[in-house]
This record gives sequence, C-alpha cells and structure tokens, in this order.
Amino acid sequence: GAASPPPGLLQVVKQCVRVPVFVMIRPRGGDFLYSDREVEVMKADIRLAKLHGADGLVFGALTEDGRIDTELCTALLAVCRPLPVTFHRAFDMVHDPLVALETLISLGFERVLTSGCDSSALEGLSLIKRLAEQAKGRIVVVPGGGITERNLQRILEGSTASEFHCSARSARDSGMKFRNPNVAMGASFSAPEYSIKVADVAKVRTLNAIAKNIL
Repeated sequence: GAASPPPGLLQVVKQCVRVPVFVMIRPRGGDFLYSDREVEVMKADIRLAKLHGADGLVFGALTEDGRIDTELCTALLAVCRPLPVTFHRAFDMVHDPLVALETLISLGFERVLTSGCDSSALEGLSLIKRLAEQAKGRIVVVPGGGITERNLQRILEGSTASEFHCSARSARDSGMKFRNPNVAMGASFSAPEYSIKVADVAKVRTLNAIAKNIL
C-alpha cells in the first residue's frame, strides 16, 4: 500500500544520504487503475519530487484489462524527463508479463520491479529469470517482494539480477509511556499504534555484504 512521500520527507532524506533517491509516485493504495483526478495528483507529485531533488521516479499504471496503460505512462514519463523512471510492482498484476515487458522497454522505462507475478520474488524466481533473459540489457529487471538476508543469495543467483529491492525493516516499540488501548487510528487490520516500522541498519549491511559477495 505504499504511497507518494510528502516533499518534506524527500527534502530531509536528501540532506541525510549520499545515494540516489528514487521517489514513489502513487496517490493511494489499492489497484493501479487511476481516475483523471488521481492522474493530476500524480503529475503534481512528480513535479514536487523533481523540485526537491529526486534522482528518479517510480510509478506504474494499468488498464482495466490488465495491460500497461501506455497512454498514461507516456504522459507521466514526459513530466518525469529527464530523470530515469522505474515501473513498480503494478507489473505483477499484468495479464501477460512477457508482452508487458516489451511495452515498458518501448516506452523508455529504465527498470521494472517485480516479484515474478507471484507472492514473493523467491516464488516467482523462474519468471524473473525469464524476464531478465528476454530483456537482454534493454531494461533492468529488479527482483522485489519478500527478500531477506535468508533468501537473497538464492534470488540473485537464480535470477541473474544485478540489483534487488527490499524493505529491510524491523519493528520498534513506541516511546509512548501513556497508552490508550481502546483507540485505533485506522482499520482493525492496520499496524499497532505503538509499534513503528523502521529501516534496520544491521539488515541493510548484511544484505549489502551478501550482494557484494555475489555481484
């Protein structure tokens, strides 16, 4: 359900890191079939991301029959120029991934993030490898979805991928001492109010070491 970050977050991140920052452009969770108003929001978010120093953009859009929305993607890519653009895991919801890959290449996407149209990159490994072979360097196929330090080596070796995506997160307990157990700030299935998801530095270092050893 990841959505576009606020400009303030991007601004602070750019001040704190020296690696390229690619910004998600997604007006809401859910599907990837967007209304005209949502498209206007996406265009505005792209302009703001560029204004605040984004090094690249990440988005995806589909038609109602599960194909790449070439018309919308073309319009959004024009707003993104000259920054590189990644098509995100909307790809995993397409009707025919092999056809969709050729569409992304023809549109000019530099990367595609995918779990191989399965519930995780490990389970979709055979398709990820097939996509990478089909791409022949014309687009970077990036495995993502359920990647951890326990399966990264198998995924990189099995897919021949040179890049990968993962959250590398862990849960941190809230610093709140007073807690009201009777109130939830969202749906009952949302994250607990007093547990915070954070990037885990140890996990990032471990994953990075594994990748460097393989690549």
